[in-house]
Amino acid sequence: MAAYLITGVSRGIGFEFLRQLSSDSANKVIGLVRNKESTDKKIAAELGQRDNVYILQADMTDYNSLKPEVLEKDILDTFKTNVVGNIHLFNLFMPLVLKGKVKKVLAISSGMADIESTAKYDLDGHAPYAISKAAMNAAVAKFSAQYKKDGVLFLSVCPGLVNTGQYDNMTPEEQGYAGALMAKFQAYAPHFAGPATTESAVKDVLSVLDNASINSGEAGAYVSHYGNKQWL
Repeated sequence: MAAYLITGVSRGIGFEFLRQLSSDSANKVIGLVRNKESTDKKIAAELGQRDNVYILQADMTDYNSLKPEVLEKDILDTFKTNVVGNIHLFNLFMPLVLKGKVKKVLAISSGMADIESTAKYDLDGHAPYAISKAAMNAAVAKFSAQYKKDGVLFLSVCPGLVNTGQYDNMTPEEQGYAGALMAKFQAYAPHFAGPATTESAVKDVLSVLDNASINSGEAGAYVSHYGNKQWL
């Protein structure tokens, strides 16, 4: 039996990870959310009764809800979630990871954190998000350096551009920015046909995670849903 801990399972990619992984009754899936009540209702409505799903309430921007001490109060929201929150989460659950049979830790990253692509294609938008993801990738590499000797694989994976509802109800200004960004994406990847569904994105990411290993050189790596540096 494999056990999975997933953050942000209330919607989008996080919920799809929970849906796919919990479909195997042999898996134990633990989800961390800010609002447990609404997530429980969503799971009951869309997935029915799954005895292998456990939902815990924990705000990743408020470390006090995970452990009774607060650090880095003045960090920007994106850093609280993507960097500080993940560092605390990794540290908190490492004793359990070390006891597991399949010792793998996955962090969801973004191609927007890739410095070479940002410079080459003038990807100037979403700066705080991109910078925080780049810092998170460095943190993942540091954890890998520390725990590789214990057989723990740390991996950052970008799921590609995924439609999680972020394009609904955009203002004209937001539509203009999104159009310009899509044009840059097309320049980067002429084959790009638009955002993927959460279902296909999660399948791709899980395939990368399943096939990755320390022996094959993926320890601490930052890769795409293709398992390489092709982000779209």
